[in-house]
Amino acid sequence: MGIKDKFQLLPIPPVGSLLLASAGVVVLASMLWPRSPKIPLKPYSQFLDQVEQDQVSCVRVEPNRIIYQLKSPLDGLGTAEVPLTQPNTSPLEPKSTNPFYSSPNNPTETPDHQVTNRCDLTQLDGVFSTVPLNDPELPKILRQRGILFGAVQPEGNFMMTLLAWVVPPLILVLAMQFLLYRNEDRHSLAFSKSKAKVYVEGEEARITFNDVAGAEEAKTELVEIVEFLKNPERFSKIGARIPKGVLLVGPPGTGKTLLAKAVAGEAGVTFFSISASEFVELFVGTGAARVRDLFEQAKKQAPCIIFIDELDAIGKSRSGGNSLSGSNDEREQTLNQLLTEMDGFNAGDATVIVLAATNRPETLDPALLRPGRFDRQVLVDRPDLAGRLAILEIYVKKIQLGEGVNLKDLATQTPGFAGADLANLVNEAALLAARNQRDYVTQRDFKEAIERVIAGLEKKSRVLSDREKKVVAYHEVGHALIGAVMPGGGKVSKISIVPRGLSALGYTLKMPTEDRFLMSETEFREQIAMLLGGRAAEEIIFGSVTNGASDDLQRATDIAERMVSTYGMSKVLGPLAYDKRQQNNFLGNGGENLRRMVSEETAKAIDEEVKQIVQGGYEQALAILNHNRELLEKISQNLLESEVIEGEELQELLDQVQSPDPSLRPQLSELRG
Repeated sequence: MGIKDKFQLLPIPPVGSLLLASAGVVVLASMLWPRSPKIPLKPYSQFLDQVEQDQVSCVRVEPNRIIYQLKSPLDGLGTAEVPLTQPNTSPLEPKSTNPFYSSPNNPTETPDHQVTNRCDLTQLDGVFSTVPLNDPELPKILRQRGILFGAVQPEGNFMMTLLAWVVPPLILVLAMQFLLYRNEDRHSLAFSKSKAKVYVEGEEARITFNDVAGAEEAKTELVEIVEFLKNPERFSKIGARIPKGVLLVGPPGTGKTLLAKAVAGEAGVTFFSISASEFVELFVGTGAARVRDLFEQAKKQAPCIIFIDELDAIGKSRSGGNSLSGSNDEREQTLNQLLTEMDGFNAGDATVIVLAATNRPETLDPALLRPGRFDRQVLVDRPDLAGRLAILEIYVKKIQLGEGVNLKDLATQTPGFAGADLANLVNEAALLAARNQRDYVTQRDFKEAIERVIAGLEKKSRVLSDREKKVVAYHEVGHALIGAVMPGGGKVSKISIVPRGLSALGYTLKMPTEDRFLMSETEFREQIAMLLGGRAAEEIIFGSVTNGASDDLQRATDIAERMVSTYGMSKVLGPLAYDKRQQNNFLGNGGENLRRMVSEETAKAIDEEVKQIVQGGYEQALAILNHNRELLEKISQNLLESEVIEGEELQELLDQVQSPDPSLRPQLSELRG
C-alpha cells in the first residue's frame, strides 16, 4: 500500500500557495540578510571601571546595548575628530537637543580635558559592548571624562516588519485549510461534519434478532421495517408508506440499542449510529450543520438506517419554559433542522428510516412525535419471566456452565431485572466462580451474584459489637416473621446479619413468587406491616428503637402516600389523585411526592390518612410478634450463631409462625378509617 492509499492529501488553494511562497521568501531573506559583526560582551561594572581609569575612547548608546572603544597606545600623538559611525547607518550628527551628545570642541562643556581620540566603532579592534542599566548618571560621568558619546535613533527592522505582516495571515489560512474537508464538499468545515459511526454489512460481527430476547413484541413491530427494506415493492404496490421514524422507549438496559443494530443486521443495509448529544457543541449552528450532513450522507447510501440514541438531548419540548420561544438556542436550532429533514422540504424520496431511543418520552417535543416523523412508538419494557429465561439462555452460552443450574429458578428470582442487569448477573457469577478457583459456574454462584446485585457486596471486615449484632438479628427476624404471615406478594428466602453495601447491617431477602402487575389494597398494607416488623421487634425485645429502621419507615411512608394520593385507596378522601407524578417515566424518579395545589384542609386530611395507614401496619406487626414471641427468640438465637439462615431450615422455622387471635388483630375497617 502506497503513501497515497494511506493518507489523503489536501489540495492547497491558490491563496495558500502564494502565502507559502511568501514564507519561503521570508526564510530565504533572513538567511541572506547581512548580519552585524559579533561584538564581545563585557560586564557593565567593568565598563564603568574602564571609564574611571580613562581607558575608554568613545561610546555609542543603542536601545539594547552600549558599544564602546578603548584607547590605543597611539592616542594623544595627534588631534583628529572622527564622527561616530555604525554599519549600514548614517554618521551620528551632533544635536544640541540630544542629552547623550557632547562636543569635544566645546570648551564650556569640557573645560578640563582635551579630546584627541580617534574613534571608529566599525572596527572590531578594541571595541566591546555591554548591557546598559538605568543609570541617569552615565552622561555626567562621560562628560566629566571628556569621552565622546552619543545615542543612535532606533530604526525599523525590515525583517520584523515583513514577518509581522506575512506570518499572521499565513497561520490563519493554514488553520482554515486544516479545518476544511476536501473529500466531496470543499467548503464544509470539519466541525460541521457528522460524527455518526457507519456500520456496513460484513465489517463486524452481524447482530440479528436471534441475539435479542425478552422483547418479542418490539421485535414484531420492527420486523415490518426489515421487510420493507428488503422488499419495498410489496408495500408500495398496495400504496402503503413505511414509517419514516420509529421511537424506541423504555427503561435503561432493556436493549433499545441492541434492537436497532439487529434491524440493520437483518436488513443488510448501512447503519448510521450517533448520540444526540454529539450534535450540539460550542459553535453556534454546529448541530444543525451536522444534522444536514448526516442526512446527506444517508441519502447517498439509501436504503439505510439512522439510529439516534438518547434523543431527549436535543428533542426536549420547546414549551417547557426553559428557554424563550424563538430564541437563538443551539438545541432548538438542531431540533428544527431535524424536524425539517424528517418531514419537510428537505425530506426527499430516499429510503432513510430513523430509529431513535429515549428513556424520557414525556419530555420530547410534540412536533417530533407527530405522524410523519416518528410514526410509531415501540415500548421496550423490562422482560417478564419467559423473557428473562430467554435472555439468560443467550448469555450463559458465553460461560462454562456447571451441572444442576436451573435457569428457570434464576429467572423467577430476578423480577424487574432488565437485559443489561441479567448480563451483569451472569458475568458476576462467572467472576465468583473464577475467584473460587473453579472451571465452571454453579447455582450457588448465581444466588450469590443475585444478592450482590440486590443488597451489595458483603463487608465481613465491618465488625459489630455484641449489642448491635443482637439488635440487627432481632430486627431482621421481625421482618421475616411478619413476611411469613403477611406475604404481600412475596416469600422470605433468606435472613442474614452479614453487613452488605453502604449501610445495610443485615437484610431479609424476599423473593416474589410470580410476576405481578396489579397490587391490591390488602397487599400494600401487608408490605407496610412487613417493613415495620423490624422496628416492632426492637420495641418488643429492647423497649426502645434505633435508627436502623429509617429506610423501612421511608419506604412504608411512600407506599402509604401513593395509596392515598395516587391510587385513591382512601374512604375519607375518595377516588381522587392528588399528585402530579409524570406518566411513562422510566428513570425511577417518578416516585417523588409532587402534590398538586390542594387546600390546607385536604393536605391535612392526606397527612392524617397516611399516618393512619402506617400506624395500622405497625400495630399489626406488634400483634403478630407478640403472639410469636418464643419463636422470635428462637430464630434470633440461631441467627446469632450462624449469621445466615436460608433454604429448608428457614422454611421449617417460618412454617411455625401463627396468626394472632382475631381479637388482638386490628380490623381492616378500622385501619381504613
